[in-house]
Amino acid sequence: MEESRTKSTSDADEPVAAENEGAVLDLTSCQLHDLSSVDLPPTLTELDLTANRLTSLDPRIGQLSNLIKLSFRQNLIDDDAAVAISGWKALSGLEELVLRDNKLTKIPDASIFRKLLVFDVSFNEIPSLSGLSKVSSTVKELYVSKNEVPKIEEIDHFTDLQILELGSNRLRVMENLQNFVNLQELWLGRNRIKAVNLCGLTCIKKISLQSNRLTSMAGFEGCIALEELYLSHNGIAKMEGLSTLVNLRVLDLSSNKLKSIDDIQSLTWLEDLWLNDNQIESLESIAEAVAGSREKLTTLYLENNPCAKSPNYFATLKQIFPNVQQIDSKIFA
Repeated sequence: MEESRTKSTSDADEPVAAENEGAVLDLTSCQLHDLSSVDLPPTLTELDLTANRLTSLDPRIGQLSNLIKLSFRQNLIDDDAAVAISGWKALSGLEELVLRDNKLTKIPDASIFRKLLVFDVSFNEIPSLSGLSKVSSTVKELYVSKNEVPKIEEIDHFTDLQILELGSNRLRVMENLQNFVNLQELWLGRNRIKAVNLCGLTCIKKISLQSNRLTSMAGFEGCIALEELYLSHNGIAKMEGLSTLVNLRVLDLSSNKLKSIDDIQSLTWLEDLWLNDNQIESLESIAEAVAGSREKLTTLYLENNPCAKSPNYFATLKQIFPNVQQIDSKIFA
């Protein structure tokens, strides 16, 4: 069935309705303060209320028994308003609930949604993960970024979790991750983490620990499935523990304290290498340092290193990496 996306206007005489009942009703950026002017067909499967001015939850939403996806992103919903969610028994089949960018100060009670796959409470003012233990263990994607969370807790039961986003919080320790045997992506940037501890996980494909307090790369050695690793804006002085990451395609170590390029010579799938804003002195050993990926590498950033002032900087790198498409901001046809 073709999706219908109908938006309300301030001077509309008739209630807003989905053109094709049972499809999608998208009311993004309609500046709605409530849904009194909106018709909510009982056959709706998706309702998107992103970027409005809602301060309360219309009780009719709780009767939409066919709803699969529901987004309240970027509204003005607070804890008192969110209480209504816990009584929405008719929405037992809901798979995606988005409360991103509201005024929540605690995890709302979403225990009634026993088939939930995506739960997003990012960009609120939540001080802890307390309450997540009530959320269904079926969740595969959990987003709690840009809050005030100091500790990873109450998430052990999410054994099917594939994406965990806890960036921009107050975390100091990586912990309680050992049950996430299916985890594919772990996003922990902009926290206060000093050491890597993946609790024995080996299946992760993407990890971000940008803008933390790392001084060492120890801890990634066992992540043999890793494809993308983002470690910019830390205090790392040496590249190490990378030789076992044979599937690595993207490595970002920009804005650290590196003086040389090490431990990646055996990597053969590396496509993007970001080493700008470090202390790398010379280009002399770069061919050997990145030997395994000389033919594969397409993007290389080395600007704001002493070596970037070398004579014939671009020509030298282009010769070493014949298939490179971008060096720093310079793009090659």
